[in-house]
Formats: sequence, C-alpha cells, structure tokens
Amino acid sequence: MARGRKSIFTIGYEQTPAKAVLDELQHAGVKLLVDVRAVAASRRPGFSKTQLATGLAERDISYLHLRGLGTPKEGRNAARSGKFGELHRIYAAHLKTPEAREQLDELTTLVTKSGPVCILCYERDHRQCHRQWIAEIIRERDGVAVKNLVAPQL
Repeated sequence: MARGRKSIFTIGYEQTPAKAVLDELQHAGVKLLVDVRAVAASRRPGFSKTQLATGLAERDISYLHLRGLGTPKEGRNAARSGKFGELHRIYAAHLKTPEAREQLDELTTLVTKSGPVCILCYERDHRQCHRQWIAEIIRERDGVAVKNLVAPQL
C-alpha cells in the first residue's frame, strides 16, 4: 500500500467471539466501525447494535449503523440458500435506491476524509458478503486500498 493512501477495512463476525473482533479492529487501528447490516441485531453475544457500540467505545472506536447499505430480506434469503448470483443481482438493484446511494456517498466521504474505517457484516468470508462489493465500489471511486480483516474463530 502506498504511503498516505487511504484504506477501508472489512470484517465479518461469523463464528467469532466479540472480543476477538474488537481486538482485531483495535490492532488494525480502526477508528470507526460502520455496520452495514440491514438489521443490527444478533443472537451472537456482543454483536447487537447497543452491545457492539458499547464494546467499541471502550476501545475508543466509534460506531455508525448505515442500514440503507444492508442487504434486503430477499437477498439475505438468497445468501442463506447459497444463491450468491441471485444475492448479487438483488443487492446491485438495491444499491440504486436513493437511500443506498446516499449512504454509500456518506461512507465514501468518511473513508476518504477520516481515520481508518471498517465495515462490518455477519459473513466471515468477505467473498460471500455484500460488504466486499461496497468496499470495491469505494476502491474504484477513490483509489482506496481494501483490507479484509479476519478475527480468530471460536
């Protein structure tokens, strides 16, 4: 990565304890975690919106939920069924909505003008998650580097 070049991080929390994700974010120097889940709730301890924001604050990492960048329900259903082509088609259409475009612009501004930003979603493998598509759009727009963080599993 070129010196001074901005980057965007991504991370998923599937099969990963909250402490491991928080440690990974802190180790990477992340200053803002942007939650790109449509629903910022989780059965996994530490990953619901309020719990996550509290854990991040204890490490001086800010939290922002951009719900408009989350995958619509039909896309989540396609992902659960392993239909990643369908997920991609649904999410590409979703990114054309006014809310998603506005929030993508907001995220791009945060990445290029503020400290290290990481986007979070559930899937461990970034290649099977919409967060990678978001990161790639920002990379193409502004030339930022994309780094996918992976915290130790359970």
